[in-house]
Formats: sequence, C-alpha cells, structure tokens
Amino acid sequence: MRKALDHLRVLDMSRVLAGPFLAQNLADFGADVIKVERPHHGDESRTFPPYLKDSSGAETEDSAYFMSINRGKRSVTIDISTPRGQELVKALAANSDVLIENYKVGDLKRHGLDYEAIRKINPRIVYCSITGFGQTGPYRNRPGYDYIFQAMSGLMSLTGGPDELPGGGPAKVGLAICDVMTGIYASFAVMTAIAERERSGEGQHIDMSLLDTTIAAISHINMNYLIGGIVPKRMGTGHPSIVPYQMFQAKDGPMVVAVGNDGQFGKLCALLGLGDLPKDARFLTNPLRVKNRNALVPQLEAAFAKATTAEWIEKLTQLGVPCGPLNDLQQVFDDPHVKSRGVETRIPHARAAAGSVPAVANPARLSATPPTYERAAPLLGEHTHEILSGVLGLTDADIDKLRTDGVI
Repeated sequence: MRKALDHLRVLDMSRVLAGPFLAQNLADFGADVIKVERPHHGDESRTFPPYLKDSSGAETEDSAYFMSINRGKRSVTIDISTPRGQELVKALAANSDVLIENYKVGDLKRHGLDYEAIRKINPRIVYCSITGFGQTGPYRNRPGYDYIFQAMSGLMSLTGGPDELPGGGPAKVGLAICDVMTGIYASFAVMTAIAERERSGEGQHIDMSLLDTTIAAISHINMNYLIGGIVPKRMGTGHPSIVPYQMFQAKDGPMVVAVGNDGQFGKLCALLGLGDLPKDARFLTNPLRVKNRNALVPQLEAAFAKATTAEWIEKLTQLGVPCGPLNDLQQVFDDPHVKSRGVETRIPHARAAAGSVPAVANPARLSATPPTYERAAPLLGEHTHEILSGVLGLTDADIDKLRTDGVI
C-alpha cells in the first residue's frame, strides 16, 4: 500500500499534546517520525494514568494518554543540555524535512537549536514552533495550558448555561480542545510549507499559538460579534442563530434536535402534534423563531416529554429532520455505524494482554493512500540505537560512549 508521506522524515521534539498530535498525523500517513525525549524521563504524558495492563493484569509503563498521540513513531533519548546532545539533534535535523517543537520562546536558542541555527545546516527544513501565545507579542513569555486558552480565547464565555439559570456559568470543554485544534491547524500548516518547498526549494518557520488557534476556531461566532457588535452570551445547548437547535428531554433521557430550515420545522411540529405552530406569525421563519424562542421552546419541550428518545429519533429520521442521542463514550463505541466505519482500530503491542491495543483511527479516509497503523507508541528510548546507527551512522562504540557519558 502506498503511503503519501513516506518520503518525509519528521523530528518531533514536542511534548504532551498539540505537537505530538501533529506528528502523529504525519506518521499515520507514512512519515518517519523520530521522537526526541529526555533520557530517563521522556515526555511528561508518559506519567499520565491510566496505564495498559499486561497478560497478568499488572500495570505496564504504557500510558493511555501517551499512546493516543504517539503511535507510528520511533523514540530516541538525547540530553539536549549537553554539547554532544545538541550535535546529535543538529545531525538529525540535517537529515529531516520537518522539526516540531513546543519549548518556551527562546529555550532552544540557548541550546543552539532554534530555527535560524537549524536553517543554516538545513535550508529545506520546515520548523514548526508551538507555544501558548506565539513567538511575538507582549504575552510571548507567559506559560499556559489548554485551560488558560479556553478562558482567554472567549471559548468559555460561550460554553455552559446562562448565568441566571441553576447550574449556569462558564464551563470548559471536556477535553484539551485548544491543543487538539492546534495540532490539526499545525498539520495543515506543515503540509502547506512542504507544498511550497516543492516550488521554492526553501523551508520556513511556522509560528503556531494555542491562543490564536482557539480564537480562529470560534469562527462564525467571531464574525457575528465583529459585524453585529453584540457580545454573545452562554446559551447551554441552544444555538444563537437557529431555533430549534438544542437538547430536549424525552421521556427516558436527553436527545438533540437540529432544525436547519422552515421545511424541517414544519415536519417536526406535525410529528409533535403542534401543526399550528409553523403558521403562527411568531414562528414563520427562523429569524422570527430566534426572536421568539422563549415562547416556542417550552411548547416543544412539553411535546418531547411524551415519548422516548428511540421513538422520536426513529420518526424524525424518517422525516429527514436531523436528530440524535446524547451518547456517552461506551454508547459511541457500541454504535453500529461507528463500528462499521472502523473508528476503533487495533495496533500490535508486545506488552498488551491481547497482543494489540485499541486506537482511534485517523478520520481522514483517503482512497489511494489511507492512514496506516503498524507501530504502537514507542517505549522510552526504544529506537535510540537504531536511529543513531541507521540515520547518523554511529558505531556501537560511539553509542556506548554516549550512553556512558549520559548523553543518551
């Protein structure tokens, strides 16, 4: 099977989530990703539980978090604080197409591994720096984690229930969404730079900021504010511009309904036994329904409470009205459609009780060069000898000395 990126070598000097997620995206499509880690410690996410269990039921050192974003990579341990370690990284960079790092602004410059230094030895390198606030601006030296950027970007001002309702107030998204989105945007940026290099022959520096990314991802809500001048408020599961487009409580639990046009609204009302509502002057069009949502939604809520989620979903789906259950993760992975799409896949793993570990497939389904999953996330330093000898041509004696000196 052809692999779209098997002509690329990537030096992954990033840790935790955004950078490793970017590097894993490239590995899924065949890139040779070399993950550079600190000797004895490695990526911090190796310490995040839960851990894989072996055939005896004992916990291994394999973190589920780490495995989720480091499959397909090879691990080499190098102490970049030492001159010899810096030489090794430079040598690897000279043989790479992409370098990914998420050190604090200026940290790698102290080690002679910043973009300008690497560019001198490899002008074709695409060097992607991922930081919280970017390489420029008054906040560039501030530390930060995903939670900070959910707050500062405005995302948390949009997420959660209205302040005046019980349980209202800002809420964070249930995962490190800023890191994930930055990894996705950065994947696009790296491949854009690779495409441009095909014409110019030159690499370039990519400056990715978690704050920039999260603000950009707020998308049309930003434009609503920039054009309309109104600061949006938290609306729980409701939509600021479409009604009805929210969660409803059926007889046995919650479900979501997303009515995107007047025709769907008419079908919904007919099914709910509220056939007069589409003729009501307050609800004739979506802008009117948005304006009068407080008069409309309670009537829909009362109707939905009369049957189960399964009953409503079956009938609404037949009518072509978008709807769905509010699933937990067990329900997600048990869903027959999710199963048929192969969203959960497995990767061989020597220490797993079943000989393989589960993984979530890359959602990009290419017809000729699909993603592949042949290598589980590496053990710390698992490929150090293989990389130093195979990529850099070091001898066994050279590698033994590096190990004795604490460089690797």
